[in-house]
Amino acid sequence: MRKQPPQLDFLSACDPAVASLALALREMLLEEAPDAVEKVFANHPSAVWFGFSEKMKDMFCYVAVASRHVNLGFCWGASLPDPNHMLEGDGKRMRHVKFRSERDMERAFVRRYVRAAIKPFREA
Repeated sequence: MRKQPPQLDFLSACDPAVASLALALREMLLEEAPDAVEKVFANHPSAVWFGFSEKMKDMFCYVAVASRHVNLGFCWGASLPDPNHMLEGDGKRMRHVKFRSERDMERAFVRRYVRAAIKPFREA
């Protein structure tokens, strides 16, 4: 398990269940992409982004906390296959999935979506 970087201190202000869920999603993402860079951008202080460099353009997803849930967002989510119709959002690029409990992480499609989001970066 990778040590929690200091920039994730914003989680201490969250509901403990929400913070725990965000950390569990982080661990799952790091299992799928152990070489991923984690970054908190100043203009998104309640989200940690994952990518393969420090640049926003190289981020493939993010974990953002809300008061009662956590969003797992996909930076290029509009182009991801979504056979389960779980991706929310109607922007040109980004989509997300809401998580309200750690049981939501057990849904089989979650890791498939993460792997699909990583795939273009691995092929580049």
